[in-house]
Amino acid sequence: MTSTNDLETTSVLIVGGSLVGLSAAVFLAWHGVPVVVVEKHVGSATHPRALGYTTRTLELFRAVGLDADIPALPGESKPPRRARVESLTGRRITEYPWSPPTDRPELEYSPARAIAVAQDRLEPVLRAHAVRLGADLREGATVLDLVPDADGVTATVRRTDGHEYRIRARYAVAADGARSPIREALGIGRSGQGLLSVQRSVLFRADLEQYLADGIVQFEIDGPDLQGFLTTYSDGRWVLMVPGDHDRDEATWRTLIDKAIGRTDLDIELLTTGRWELAARIADRFRDGRIFLAGDAAHQLPPNRGGYGANTGIEDAHNLAWKLAEVLAGRSTPALLDTYEPERRPIALLRHEQIFARADYKAHLTTDAPRAAIIDDDAMELGQLYRSAAVLDAGPDLPAAQRPEQWAGQPGTRAPHVRVHTADGELSLLDLFQHGWVLLAEDPRWAGAATHAAAGLGVQLTFRHIGADTKPVDLQDFRRYYNTGDGGATLIRPDGYIAWRTTTAPSDPTGALTAALTRVSAAATHPAG
Repeated sequence: MTSTNDLETTSVLIVGGSLVGLSAAVFLAWHGVPVVVVEKHVGSATHPRALGYTTRTLELFRAVGLDADIPALPGESKPPRRARVESLTGRRITEYPWSPPTDRPELEYSPARAIAVAQDRLEPVLRAHAVRLGADLREGATVLDLVPDADGVTATVRRTDGHEYRIRARYAVAADGARSPIREALGIGRSGQGLLSVQRSVLFRADLEQYLADGIVQFEIDGPDLQGFLTTYSDGRWVLMVPGDHDRDEATWRTLIDKAIGRTDLDIELLTTGRWELAARIADRFRDGRIFLAGDAAHQLPPNRGGYGANTGIEDAHNLAWKLAEVLAGRSTPALLDTYEPERRPIALLRHEQIFARADYKAHLTTDAPRAAIIDDDAMELGQLYRSAAVLDAGPDLPAAQRPEQWAGQPGTRAPHVRVHTADGELSLLDLFQHGWVLLAEDPRWAGAATHAAAGLGVQLTFRHIGADTKPVDLQDFRRYYNTGDGGATLIRPDGYIAWRTTTAPSDPTGALTAALTRVSAAATHPAG
């Protein structure tokens, strides 16, 4: 006989322990937030799913000490190359670039680098790191219901042995996938291009490395009797996707694989099959009270070479984690959480738009409206703009995304990478962020302003004196990317985004910084008097 009398408590409950849920657990636990993850499956899915992780994602993993543990395969920092072919060994008809080529000079935008690693190889690393940081992971358990109220949420959980118990949490993160039962229960609708197609896939192992020599790793099969999509996980495993929502037996799959490869003499090991709904849907809301949607529960995006699916979800988790940590620690009011949806939903909508602006998916457009202009890859990856109450002076007249050097320190954008010398040696400025709020300035008068503002508001704020304790390898690089002038200053949020900037020295630096920090941090305490 089961009982629901048991009641456990935690700060944050994460429903869903796949890629985004695990990332949320890592980020929250790294901030010291007690977190419980409930996942109905045990281990990773048999199909590896996502493969490419972007520069920004690797920056986030680097900040929490994860980058050294990831079993990365040789990868490129640019989107993978795709070609339309008759078969893997046959005639190559044309190559599809993800974005039009540019002739601008290459700049060093980051100390991190995009990688290729199969999702089923990454998830165990995330699990282990989350546990090391103190997260409580519970696999093989299902959330039966999630009941919110004014002070928190209560979940009823059933284990595989039938035992039921309840978890009480201050907040919940729904990372329970594209068919999210939590989103459905909350009555949150979705919009977008909708269902594009239903496809079946087969994962197999074969020695086909010789056909990757020219750098093309994705193949749109356009043969006389087969249309499909073939790609590699760069570890000996390949996946073939074909249209049509119906089962195929092993003999049929082997025949299709032979046609896709263009050879019948290879040793093929079938691993598993899958069913895929290629769809583009964005939730109408990313929040309902104390419940937040993240990942596919918030935005279902079809696989694409920009990495807009899994990586967007990981960024959701990172954006939300520091805000929850600040509120739960009492340093910020719950008003800070109101900035999650205004910051993340426009990014999901922008990435939805950009997917269908490119050749890979433009044929799926169901509207006659003009296609959006293609935004530069580096701008999409490292130059998206947040507009919310946690950012000052990011007005509606600004573009949705630009490259870091074009933004030149614009509030609402990711703080740019600049190499600096510190007491710990040569680092990236990015290595100094994500441990609280950071103020950067060349003028030493800002040191006192930072001390007084932090003490008055009860927030964690570190002052970095540019040119003294933090010396740029190239001072002009810092000035070009941050544009603070000799007397100005830049305030960096705990997620590495610029919250506020002044390009000149105000008459009262302490007052100016305190006013800005009060607004962008939703500070829970205020200066006396």
